[in-house]
Amino acid sequence: MDTKIRAIITGTTGMVGEGVLHECLLHSKVEAVLVISRKPCGVLHPKLKEIIHTDFFDITPLESQLSGYNACYFCLGVSSIGMKEPEYYRLTYTLTMNVAQALSKLNPGMTFCYVSGGATDSTEKGRSMWARVKGKTENDLMKLPFKQVFAFRPGYMHPTKGLKNTLPYYKYLSWMYPFLRAVFPKFVSTLAELGQAMINVVIIGYPTQVLEVKDIVNLAHAADN
Repeated sequence: MDTKIRAIITGTTGMVGEGVLHECLLHSKVEAVLVISRKPCGVLHPKLKEIIHTDFFDITPLESQLSGYNACYFCLGVSSIGMKEPEYYRLTYTLTMNVAQALSKLNPGMTFCYVSGGATDSTEKGRSMWARVKGKTENDLMKLPFKQVFAFRPGYMHPTKGLKNTLPYYKYLSWMYPFLRAVFPKFVSTLAELGQAMINVVIIGYPTQVLEVKDIVNLAHAADN
């Protein structure tokens, strides 16, 4: 496939976004990356352009710089721990939809990839607050006029060596990765595989819009087959 990717990435100061950015900068099919972040990601690369913007609820001032991209890897998110539903809803659903609606108008040929989470509730009716909010976010993103929308639901992600935003508790778990991968393959991938899957889905697509861990792993290695 001759598809060349011009990607917008959010959340690069977090573990997932940093990992996805890392894979994009390594990949020959990715020709340009625009990072939108509240603070510098600390990465320098010929492919990379960065915009520092603190208010993701209003990206109107950026719109002149957001056209001409065919992928968005939306890795920005917050933990629901200790958070009441209205605030979690605002920071998860409202913020994400605000950015996505703007991008869908500017880049209707874009593939939008949303990092969700395992056990997300597509019915929006379950008992888990975060799962309902994530489910509504997935569902409403898929109604926007993008070329394609995919929700990625990773589980445990083995971190990429050398990256600086790996969550601290991973140092206590990483040694178990070979065991976890062998015993719980439906719940375990690498962060690199997530990034590779998000790149491949723009190039070759995927039969389903919601990708669980097994789909992420399969898609990451699609080019190997």
